[in-house]
Amino acid sequence: MELDLVDLSRWQFGITTVYHYIFVPLTIGLAPIVAIMQTVWQVSGRSQWYRATRFFGNLFLINFAMGIVTGLVQEFQFGMNWSEYASFVGDVFGAPLAFEGLAAFFFESVFLGVWIFGWGRIPRWAHLASIWTVAVAVNVSAYFIIVANSFMQHPVGARFNPETRRAELTDLWALLTNSTALQAFPHAVFASWMLAGTFVCGISGWWMVRERRRGNVDIATRTWRTCTRFGAWVILVATAGVTLTGDALAKLMFIQQPMKMASAEALCRTETDPAFSVLSVSTMNNCETAVHLIDVPYVLSFLAKGEFSGVTLQGAMDLNEYYQQLYGPGDYIPNLFVTYWSFRLMIGFMVVPVIMAIIALWMTRRRRVPSQRWIELACLAALPAPWLSNFSGWVFTEMGRQPWVVHPNPAFQGAPAPNGEDSINLLVDFGVSHHQPWQVLVSMSIFTLLYGALAIVWFHLMRRYARYGLDQPGIALEDAHGDAHSAPQDSDELEPLTFGPAHAHASSPDAPTPHGKDN
Repeated sequence: MELDLVDLSRWQFGITTVYHYIFVPLTIGLAPIVAIMQTVWQVSGRSQWYRATRFFGNLFLINFAMGIVTGLVQEFQFGMNWSEYASFVGDVFGAPLAFEGLAAFFFESVFLGVWIFGWGRIPRWAHLASIWTVAVAVNVSAYFIIVANSFMQHPVGARFNPETRRAELTDLWALLTNSTALQAFPHAVFASWMLAGTFVCGISGWWMVRERRRGNVDIATRTWRTCTRFGAWVILVATAGVTLTGDALAKLMFIQQPMKMASAEALCRTETDPAFSVLSVSTMNNCETAVHLIDVPYVLSFLAKGEFSGVTLQGAMDLNEYYQQLYGPGDYIPNLFVTYWSFRLMIGFMVVPVIMAIIALWMTRRRRVPSQRWIELACLAALPAPWLSNFSGWVFTEMGRQPWVVHPNPAFQGAPAPNGEDSINLLVDFGVSHHQPWQVLVSMSIFTLLYGALAIVWFHLMRRYARYGLDQPGIALEDAHGDAHSAPQDSDELEPLTFGPAHAHASSPDAPTPHGKDN
């Protein structure tokens, strides 16, 4: 089989991006959750929130570190495999990526260090402010990345220079307030909260049932039941946000990228009031052979325009003929199989956390603490669902834009831009670097093996410290007086976050106990 440079470059970027995105939504969602937990502890003094802060704080740190390591590669790839694309949009991308780097490597890293080592060493208000700074910076960092990505979906705030053949930034404010970014950012944040809520609910629910079956009813009730219900409420609130923002984003995409939405519905020809396709089958990537097996009327019209009837939507094949007239011969229809099913998998996997949250709230109502074995297993089985939903959403967003790496702004299609310059757009085929295919194959293989090893390390660390539960340094089950409901109150009782089981930490005769007291 002949190696194709474009396909190999796309595969490499896709593999490294999807892998990096394992850590991104959990970081975005878990940072404010840990900050809320610490706030509740400092306001109420309740020990269960102290323990939850330390426990999920440790898991947050592991995930954050892996996100930084894998995220560094992403920006370098613009120069390695996509140098033509980087040259074309470099003047535009520079500003948001610089802002993102400032947020990520200054505010996030510096204040996270303050939070890790500041337990008992700085005033409590300052320590709480440090984790809130991290939570805000994480989301600000995400916004700048989405701004850069939104320019690829809907280029604004720039002009095309015909002499340099490059896009040049002309309006930073227009770039930062791109309508696509303003819609995509809250959608991504709510999706991250849904994932983090599932993470908290699933792990806490597993521990709740486990401790209940062991006979540790007090810990199961006070700590793990509380965290389980907290995670469940986060899921429900986040799901409502995902639904509302997703609806608004879909309506915007029907305007900005009608080909993407037509492909998502396997809508081949322009129709009035087409039905929403629940299930369609077809020959791989052949729109003409699509057979709609299950359709729901009125849904697609409302999704597109907010109206139940009288809505005409353009079909993929009609749009392809229109684009050929504008941009020359070619196939402008994305991979129908991937676009169609990634859209449905995004929605389908999102249902799992909702069911999980409803069951969790019902089973723990009126201070109940369940002990059924199936609940323990279901909590673990539900954990991958929000990740798969997030992955599917981003695959749909990026693959549905193909074959464009910078999609034309529909306001400029077929006519010069308002400022007199040509429309900004770039096909994927013209964005890759001029490498030999075997070189990309070698680098892709190395990245895949390296990231596979890192995936094993991440999973091992997360599983290991999740299984430690409350048996970790600084997460005390009881104080020197045997009070299992207490948490450190004095500054000298608090210690920096460390990793490892409490019994191993205190194994040395000179090591302090989890409360900072001498043995």
